Amino acid sequence: MTLTVNCSSVNNKEKEMKQIITILIAGFILGLGSAEAQILKKLRKRAEQAAEETIYRKVEEKTSEETEKAMDTLINAPGKKLKKRKNKGSSESQEDYDEDDAYEEGAYEEGFEEVNPALEVYSKFDFVPGDKTLFYDDFGQDFIGDFPANWNTNGSGEIVRLNDQPQKWLKLLPGYGTVYIPDVPELPEDYTVEFDVVASGLDRNTTSTAVLKVGVSDDPTFKWGRYASVDIPFCQYSPVGFYVRNGGAINNSIEGDIRDKVLGQAHISIAVNQQRFRLWVDETKYVDIPRMIPEGAKPSNIKFELRQFKDGKENLFISNLKVAEGGVDLRRKLLAEGEISTNGILFESGSATLQPQSMGIIRQISQVLNEDQSISLNIIGHTDADGEEEDNLILSEARASAVKNALVSVYGIEDSRLTAEGRGELEPLTDNNSPEGKAQNRRVVFTKI
Repeated sequence: MTLTVNCSSVNNKEKEMKQIITILIAGFILGLGSAEAQILKKLRKRAEQAAEETIYRKVEEKTSEETEKAMDTLINAPGKKLKKRKNKGSSESQEDYDEDDAYEEGAYEEGFEEVNPALEVYSKFDFVPGDKTLFYDDFGQDFIGDFPANWNTNGSGEIVRLNDQPQKWLKLLPGYGTVYIPDVPELPEDYTVEFDVVASGLDRNTTSTAVLKVGVSDDPTFKWGRYASVDIPFCQYSPVGFYVRNGGAINNSIEGDIRDKVLGQAHISIAVNQQRFRLWVDETKYVDIPRMIPEGAKPSNIKFELRQFKDGKENLFISNLKVAEGGVDLRRKLLAEGEISTNGILFESGSATLQPQSMGIIRQISQVLNEDQSISLNIIGHTDADGEEEDNLILSEARASAVKNALVSVYGIEDSRLTAEGRGELEPLTDNNSPEGKAQNRRVVFTKI
């Protein structure tokens, strides 16, 4: 955008002011002696300098005012999205922005891409979710006010909606010893766990012991047995960190300040690879312990326990729990087999907007492409069977294109090395009669070409 300030009116006022000062001072000089006249000549010169300084200051103020107006227009423009311009025929994206086209409302011009700042934040995210869904629950089949059908507890809880949004959440109730256990099938050696949390009522009086204990256990009852767990803190007055324990040698606090993260919706990611246990909050990894799972233990349950939340004031809600087998390095599989399929790349419901926590997989794909410049990939999008077949075909292609655009705009992969297509609901891996089946069918496939 070119910013111009009209200074012609300011220059005219400067000339008029100088003329008036000169006439006034000349009149005084005619009626005074030589000594007084010399003094007034000096005063006239100082007055002219002062006038010039005033004019310059007004110009600067005018420029600043116009700049602020221009920035307000860009920042506050309703319904307009910032788009990054790409050089045609080049893999590098320009950091400057076009003056008019980049802000054209409702348009998506050729050569431009929408830029999601969250994708940039997650560009170094190294969590890779499993590629075979074992359990998925967004409570879509549960009724508001009920306890979810696919969970168990020795306490209570209920399904709710927040702020009249369609997403359903399980409201956990505090109480020492109240445990929540989803009906996850037997856990393999390598698996990942993901879920979203939202807290309300937090303030500087929230105690340092207000935590969500999450972990894996070999005891199918509400006791923890042989386990590995992390206390996720919700305290606001101090960064109390994460408490890790496994009922044995590991009983320690790990530094980490997530006070701002837990004031909004936070995404928790856990990866278990045999004895190794890692945990991320949003894009940041806070726990990585190589032998946290007790030796010889075979955890079979995932458990949640809410501790020290003030009943009736502080609340915690959980949703979108996904447990998947795998979570290992996809790069070797792509190089060895020439194709990988993953349902770990997630999108906003019914749209092609990438959820930023999907960037761990996309990052691994970019590393393969950067290491071997001869590789080109076809990206294929698949959906579940919800909605119309034609709409799903269009959506799946848009999602494949969104993954391609992330590889190009975030990781600098050449556009010419990537193609994108959609298959919609036409090639399901399993039936679409359960949340797990739908989650498995919503996938992205990368194939070497």
